[in-house]
Amino acid sequence: MADEAARPGLQGVVAAARQAPGRGLPPVHLWNPAHCGEIDIVIRRDGAWFHEGAPIGREALVRLFSTVLRKDPDGIHLVTPVEKLKITVEDAPFIATRVDRVGAALRFLTNVGDEVEAGPENAIRVEMGADGEPRPYLHVRRGLEALISRPVFYEMVELAEERQTPQGPTLGVASNGAWFPVGPAHAHQA
Repeated sequence: MADEAARPGLQGVVAAARQAPGRGLPPVHLWNPAHCGEIDIVIRRDGAWFHEGAPIGREALVRLFSTVLRKDPDGIHLVTPVEKLKITVEDAPFIATRVDRVGAALRFLTNVGDEVEAGPENAIRVEMGADGEPRPYLHVRRGLEALISRPVFYEMVELAEERQTPQGPTLGVASNGAWFPVGPAHAHQA
């Protein structure tokens, strides 16, 4: 879609995202626009972004839009100083595609280029899906999370250590002074 940025609604989002100095993020948490609506943007479970049913193929545009995402009580929005547009997110707005052990930290990379170190401010949590499979998430910023991809989760399990918890022996990973359970120890043993 060559003209996504020229459509009404998206034009303001692009302009707001571009005003972030350097690599910093725009201050979407400080913006309280009066206008609020919806826009036909969907972030699918696999992290792919779609606008009006067609994939947004320009990676730079997806990264730009990701910088003006905000989670509010009624959902996830693209936010500018003058506009707030609700979008659809099927699971999490980001996907954690890589993890590295850097000293005492686990550093994750998302599909939109965010680097996030897990710790007290950026927790890892694991839910069990309806299919019985673990659904691991990493807090990225201000309530927005990344689904941790399956290969990255397997890497985390390889880094996990067993601890006794009130729920019994549990595997977990440590990062920046925090410990995050990833599942019962017996479920991960061969």
